[in-house]
Amino acid sequence: MTSYPVLTSLIFFPLAMALVLFLVRCDRAVRWLTLGAGFVEMFLALPLLGFQLGTGEMQFVEQVPWVARWNLQYYLAVDGISLFMVVLTVALLPLCTLCSWTYISKRAKEFHVCLLMLTGACVGVFVAMDFVLFYVFWEAMLIPMYLLIAVWGGPRRRYASIKFFLYTMAGSTLLLVAIVAFYHQAGTFSIPDLMKTQYSFHFQFWAFLAMALAFAIKCPMFPFHTWLPAAHVEAPAAGSVYLASVLLKMGAYGFLRFCLPLTPAASDYFAPMMIAISLASIIYGGLAALGQHDMKKLIAYSSVGHMGFVTLGIFLFNSRGVEGAMLQMLNHGITTGALFMLVGAIYERSHSREISDNLGLGKFLPIYMFFFGLFTLSSFGFPGTNSFVGETLVLIGAFSSSYWVGAIAIPGALIAAAYMLRLGLKLAWGQPSSVPQGHFWDLNMREWLYLAPLAVFVLYIGLAPGIFLKVLDPSIDRLLEDFHARSGEMYSESTSLQDRVAPELAQLVASDEGELR
Repeated sequence: MTSYPVLTSLIFFPLAMALVLFLVRCDRAVRWLTLGAGFVEMFLALPLLGFQLGTGEMQFVEQVPWVARWNLQYYLAVDGISLFMVVLTVALLPLCTLCSWTYISKRAKEFHVCLLMLTGACVGVFVAMDFVLFYVFWEAMLIPMYLLIAVWGGPRRRYASIKFFLYTMAGSTLLLVAIVAFYHQAGTFSIPDLMKTQYSFHFQFWAFLAMALAFAIKCPMFPFHTWLPAAHVEAPAAGSVYLASVLLKMGAYGFLRFCLPLTPAASDYFAPMMIAISLASIIYGGLAALGQHDMKKLIAYSSVGHMGFVTLGIFLFNSRGVEGAMLQMLNHGITTGALFMLVGAIYERSHSREISDNLGLGKFLPIYMFFFGLFTLSSFGFPGTNSFVGETLVLIGAFSSSYWVGAIAIPGALIAAAYMLRLGLKLAWGQPSSVPQGHFWDLNMREWLYLAPLAVFVLYIGLAPGIFLKVLDPSIDRLLEDFHARSGEMYSESTSLQDRVAPELAQLVASDEGELR
């Protein structure tokens, strides 16, 4: 255990601040306290800058016995797979507080309590190294997200929140079954120990299906995506940001952390199916986004396509594909989160998310359209932006694996350019039906504060991704090396078993034929 429990503080400080907010009555004080808590949370994460490069080992380990009878542990750690998602989750708290400053006018205290609880639970998901502890945080984040949609959502918030809850709970139930099955097989809930255990192909087959369905719903992959557009459209801006930037990544993180290391043979067996579903998600998400007139729904469907690139890269099982997938997880969180913030900003002015009601904004909001144009270019992977690096790596991995896979994925990138350019052009140069009146102002200082940092990272990752790849590569190499070794051992065992059994079967068949004659 490290001298300073960094990960524990990142989980429980927001939860402690959520309790403090219950004692505060003034909404203005609630907002300032939450903003201050967000900056303190970022300060508490500064020790993560000491993450050691060049190693795939777990770092910042905190391991304490929890329930000895069941071999449960309070076990936290990070590696290259989880580090950036922890940092992104922490950074979103002050940004989402700022983008909700005037957007949330009712029950402000309860809203900010949900933001704090959601932050702590999401950090816990990415750092938990005990399967039961992971499941506790996995379920805990469901409650504040459900409340954000159900209480502060749009007109159809009840439908959207219940659909989100039911889909997620269905996947969580299957995940719980898989957790119990792994404990029955290995006698431990420790994720690193479970990775060292060899499982039969029959067990891996069913365990993979249970986990993969839970993670596919969370991503979401086609055809388990139908909860996402409704949840995004009805959620408040901050809820949509967390949903797109963090919650969707939990599904991809689950594939990397659990499916590949724990069920390598089954992952290899189901890879063609997962690649086909990923390609379907890319094409379907793009085509669905192309036909939308609501800006939020368009960005929601674009997430289906972008996450299709992530899962495609994961199941290519080569270093370039997985590198691109992990980098794209971070890129999508930055870019799509910023786009949802921008939609929330314009909704506060025009009170509409329809494209037709927000034409010609370039004439009235030039700074706003600068940021919107930048994040639009990033969304479809324009060279020099962050998403270009991630998508390019995935496509390189795809063509290395199969020319057909790469060729089918290319139209998805072209469709993304079509619907994002269509949106940007209409907002910038479309002919408005009337001249905006009243308080139709350009970006204020608060909006600059939550958009500028994201814009910096869009350009920094796009132009200098080297440091990010240095963090990712050791963990990726270790993951793939272990995956190929264990899946190869399983194949060798099945082959040798077939070699032993085949002569006996041939002898048995020959004897049966002799008896029949």
